[in-house]
Amino acid sequence: MKGIPHPLSYMSAESESRPEGIVGKNYIDIENDHGETLRYRKHVNGRGLVAHGAKVHPSALVENGAYVEPGVQIAAGVHVGRGAWIESDAVIGPEARIEPHAHICAGAVIGAGAHIGVRTQVGHNARIATGSLIGDDEIINDGEAVATDQRGLRLAA
Repeated sequence: MKGIPHPLSYMSAESESRPEGIVGKNYIDIENDHGETLRYRKHVNGRGLVAHGAKVHPSALVENGAYVEPGVQIAAGVHVGRGAWIESDAVIGPEARIEPHAHICAGAVIGAGAHIGVRTQVGHNARIATGSLIGDDEIINDGEAVATDQRGLRLAA
């Protein structure tokens, strides 16, 4: 799994040679920085990695190379881009879009229909309002609540 930016230090997946037509396993085990082994399954829609304990709606698209950690909740119609990382206990509302290489920190809440740009980081316990547009390469601070109009201009709290 070369080239995927992720803080987990060790990956193991069986790489045995299989006769043609036999499908490989649908999960991998990854050891985190604390020495704990987490099991990730490949999401049926997009083949992104979803940890045991995360709840992802079957209609959500989790692209290959994306990581969804334990305790995350992803609603119907969500699109999680390649290389995105969604940390534990984050909640992603219906029809939200998380662009490639975005980082949604632990406990963050992304409202329905919100759009998070490429390489954007949403801090721990931050709140993004329904329908908000957060551009590329932005940083939303820990605990910050953000609401924007449809052009991405921030609204007064």
